[in-house]
This record gives sequence, structure tokens and C-alpha cells, in this order.
Amino acid sequence: MTAMVHPLAECRSTSLGSGTKIWQFSIIETGAIIGAECNICSHCLVHGGVVVGDRVTIKNGVELPPGTEIGDDAFIGPNASFAATNGRGAAARDARIRVLKGASIGGGAVIAAGVTIGENAMIGAGAVVTLSVPRNAIVVGNPARIIGYSDAPAAAAPVLAPERMPIGATPSNVKGVSLHRMPLIEDIRGNLTVGEFERSVPFAARRYFMVVGVPSLETRGEHAHRECEEFLICVTGSCRVVADDGERRQEFRLDSLDQGLYLPPRVWRTHFGYSSDAILLVFASHHYDPDDYIRDYDQFRREVLQSP
Repeated sequence: MTAMVHPLAECRSTSLGSGTKIWQFSIIETGAIIGAECNICSHCLVHGGVVVGDRVTIKNGVELPPGTEIGDDAFIGPNASFAATNGRGAAARDARIRVLKGASIGGGAVIAAGVTIGENAMIGAGAVVTLSVPRNAIVVGNPARIIGYSDAPAAAAPVLAPERMPIGATPSNVKGVSLHRMPLIEDIRGNLTVGEFERSVPFAARRYFMVVGVPSLETRGEHAHRECEEFLICVTGSCRVVADDGERRQEFRLDSLDQGLYLPPRVWRTHFGYSSDAILLVFASHHYDPDDYIRDYDQFRREVLQSP
């Protein structure tokens, strides 16, 4: 099947995939590469140097600046805007925008130069995206902030509600991950909650750190450990954590100082949705070692799925 170019469109590119359709009043410049079975609607402008994968839909009124890369099966809604420079007049090379496989961008969204939209991420209509978006993330607003993950079902109510959890560990759907409820002793003189290492906390801690002052639009974590175990307690405010064992994901809301989340090695974790007053306390089983971190998700899946 050959590509279809509407008589009122202008296509100077010689790289159009089979079954692609270019509709009226759109311009495809020399040097643009368009994959197979794409649908480029009316009044679009695709500059030279743009690479579009297969089965991509680009709705009306979209301009793709030089260097933009669009992955297979992506969707770009009407009148979405892509910045051509990084605001300092830089060349397109260092300000290129990448929209990875299966990502969806809602109508009227604004994507800043240099941003990468991760695989299967969903950008809400009208969102203003100034920072790169992780895979599977759902972002909305101006500036855009993460409100969830498209493939991370929320944890069941008994896991999320500490008042309905028994003291001790409640298993999750993710391999090795558990949510813990510690005793909370309430007293007119002040309340107290307590945990014991190698008992309620499943390991002996060698390190701790605290995450504070995180803007709600920021994402933390986004890594796994090869050997280190972690235990997370949001002592003030709230945050959300997605745990991923390479096959299953689950989302947790941490919002109580008597609630802890245990993350074993070889589990990918992403923190987001911090309240303005959030303080996340993390106990770690190992001293800091940069070689213990896996920071690339594809590498993480390769290591996890290849291991017994």
C-alpha cells in the first residue's frame, strides 16, 4: 500500500511509509521521515529532521520542529505545541523533543524543548510540560504534575488504610514489597510510634536519609537497588510511591507516621505527589554505593527477568 498525500497538501519528503495519509494543507519538509500507517491531519507542519515512527496519529494544527522524534503508536492531539529551542536560542540538536512509543499528548498541550515523554505516558489536554515525563506517568496542569501512572493500579483499601491494617506487615501485589503498620500510642502528653530494626523493620539499618521540600510536580526515586533494602515512612504530610518488580506494579499512598513501606532489592520505585509539608524518612540496609543503583528501567527489567 502506498502513502496517500491529499492534493491540497505539500509533501517534499521522499520517506513516507506504506499506508500513511497526509491530509489537506499540511506540509512535510525535505528530510522528514514518516513511518508506516501514520495519519497526519490537516494544517500540520513537519520540519526536516523530524523522525516519526509507525502508526502515529498527529491531529490538526501541530508543528513539529527540527530534531523531534515521535515513537511508534504515539498520539498527538490537536494544536499541541512543541518548542523549537530551549529559550536561549540553542540549536535544535540539544533541545530536541522525544515522544516515546505509545505516549499520548492531549489537545493544546505545550511541550518544552529538550523534554522526553516516556513510553505510554499520558499528557492531559492543555498541560504545560517543562520537565521530562517518566514512562506510564499521567500528567496534567500548568506546570504539569504527575497525578498517577497508567499501568499502576491503586493498592486495595486494606493496604492503604492503616487504621484497618493489623500491626505488622501486609503483603502487596509486588514481589517482596509489604506495607507495615507500627504501634501508635496516643497520650494526652503526646503520641509515640515505634519500630524495631530486624523486627518490624525487616533489616538492620546502616544509613538513613530524608527527602524534604519536594515540589509536587517533581518525581523522585526512579531507580532500583541490586542489594540494598529500604523502609520508607512519611513522617509529615503525604507522598505516593509506585513499586514495580518488572512484571507487576502497585501504587501506595504514605500519609501516616505509623505506616512504613518495605522495598526489597530489585524493585523499581518512583516517588511523586509530595504534599508541600512532606518529609519522607528512608532507612537503608547498606551504605551508599553508586554501583548498587540501577537507574535505567530497561536495564532493570533485563537484570530482573534474567535472574532466577
